[in-house]
Amino acid sequence: MARRASEHPGPHASTDPRPSGNLPSPSGVMTPNPRTHGDQLSEAELTSGARGGEAAAWEAIVGRHREAVFRYAYLQSGDSAEAEDIAQETFLRAFRSFHRFDVSRPLRPWLLRIARNLARNRWRGWSRRMRATERWKTETTTEAAGTHAWADGGPAQTAGDLRRIVAAMREEDRQVIYLHFFLDLSLEETGAALSLPLGTVKSRLSRALARLRETVQRDHPALRQALEE
Repeated sequence: MARRASEHPGPHASTDPRPSGNLPSPSGVMTPNPRTHGDQLSEAELTSGARGGEAAAWEAIVGRHREAVFRYAYLQSGDSAEAEDIAQETFLRAFRSFHRFDVSRPLRPWLLRIARNLARNRWRGWSRRMRATERWKTETTTEAAGTHAWADGGPAQTAGDLRRIVAAMREEDRQVIYLHFFLDLSLEETGAALSLPLGTVKSRLSRALARLRETVQRDHPALRQALEE
């Protein structure tokens, strides 16, 4: 993954933790055709139209951002059905509070902040944690049974392994990596999504990458080799 060199927070940041496309896609998250409405309009024009009550403008906003919202929800929950629910609720809440949105700010970080809060609230429920644990065990068992199919250490294995390593990191590390690398937000957008100043985002990302690099070097040498190729 190539990032702008000026955005990297420190030396050795070339260890790029973004997986290459093995996350699922949304299948039913308020699914308008983004090319039917407002495909050529700027975000400012769509925002203005949606705030003025234009349904087509809101549908175009959903079409433009639904995949990123779903992917972020999936990274939080590890379950595609749960991610669908979170993404759906994210757009419903955004619609209800859209009149309070600061139009001078980018829209995607605001949507992702809503999704993060929803995912966090859902995770607090004990029953949900238990179900997530069972899903994780099932996934691990299934992948272990199919290890022979990934013996060449291909991109799917690398992406899946890396996603699991990041998922096991502490919350503040995980969030900056998800937003900046997995979802390709700029440092400024990452800060907006996390309600953090730019300097804090840079320092958190630097520390997170250092810890990720240390974990990969210590526990996953094969993954380190794959990332450096």
